[in-house]
Amino acid sequence: MTRSAILVAALAASASAFAPSRPAGNTGGILAAATLDRAPAEEAVPAPPPIPVVAGMEGEKDWPVDKENFVKDSERIQPGRYADMTNSIAVPFLSRPTALDGSHAGDYGFDPLGFSEKLDLYGMQEAELRHARLAMLAVVGWPMSELLAPSWMLQDGCAPSVLNGVNPLSFLAIATFLGAAGLFEYRTSLRASQATPMGRMHERDMGGVWKYGVAGDYNFDPLNWYSACGDDFKGRKGLRGVELSHGRAAMLGITYFAAWEALTGVPIVEGNMLFHPNLLFPLLVAGYVGWSQIYELTPLDEYPIGLKYTNEGEMKLERLQNGLQGAVDRVTASTTTQKERMDGLDDQFGIYEKVAAVAAAPKKIEEAIRSTYKYW
Repeated sequence: MTRSAILVAALAASASAFAPSRPAGNTGGILAAATLDRAPAEEAVPAPPPIPVVAGMEGEKDWPVDKENFVKDSERIQPGRYADMTNSIAVPFLSRPTALDGSHAGDYGFDPLGFSEKLDLYGMQEAELRHARLAMLAVVGWPMSELLAPSWMLQDGCAPSVLNGVNPLSFLAIATFLGAAGLFEYRTSLRASQATPMGRMHERDMGGVWKYGVAGDYNFDPLNWYSACGDDFKGRKGLRGVELSHGRAAMLGITYFAAWEALTGVPIVEGNMLFHPNLLFPLLVAGYVGWSQIYELTPLDEYPIGLKYTNEGEMKLERLQNGLQGAVDRVTASTTTQKERMDGLDDQFGIYEKVAAVAAAPKKIEEAIRSTYKYW
């Protein structure tokens, strides 16, 4: 019996030598040691190396990046401003064209004929910008020529044009300008704008949308106006949108100039309130300002488009109505008072009869003169 106890104690001691250390009072040491002896040994797996992250770019990428060429998504234009909309924001009852998702300046989803689905979008942007810039020059030059140019350069007082006609000297000047513009367009139609400083800047701005940079970029900004609205991608896109808005308005304006003069034969500056001093234009401007203080358009992405009050529009309209009603009431009260006074004076002095006699005097004089004709 003593030998058996010694043998069991020796086996327990040898097994506990391979078991992990346990806190005092643990009674499962033998069972745990036996379990470890039966379990297969597991190989240690080394920890993965830490992923290098460029300072200031945390949360943007979770893989190694090129520190020099990397552009954060928060620092460039992102696609899909209107991507979650099914209808066009400009024409709400039509579907949104696939290529027009609001990524580019001046993009409001207006393409009812589907040109963006059939033709190259970048090429159409270039064409629109060139026409817009020419129209902005023409819409200023057309009326200025009619106001300042000598009569021998004009056609019956109208600016020389295809519809109005041209004289030989004007034709030579127009042909020279169009030839120079055509040569410039030919040489720049396939240019690589990314090679210029502004081109590289546009390439970074538009990197999340496409690889072509910005249409209409000629690396021309001698007065550094391009950073006037903030030297970042948002300000640059905003200024491009302003240019396009002015250019589209100018294209409509120059079309109106040409059509008006072709149909009427009257110069656009003749009798036009924009070129001659008058009170109509200031009154129209004041009326528009007052109207915009009360009403505004509903969001263009909601159909149908309508009018609604501004934040304080209803209160301003009520105040205006009360003011007008008060003025009418005061004038009415004053007129009634004056009428009562005049009635009182008439009762005393017969004023109405005397005034009627004075008013009839010219007629009596005329009749007296005509009655003398029979003696002539």
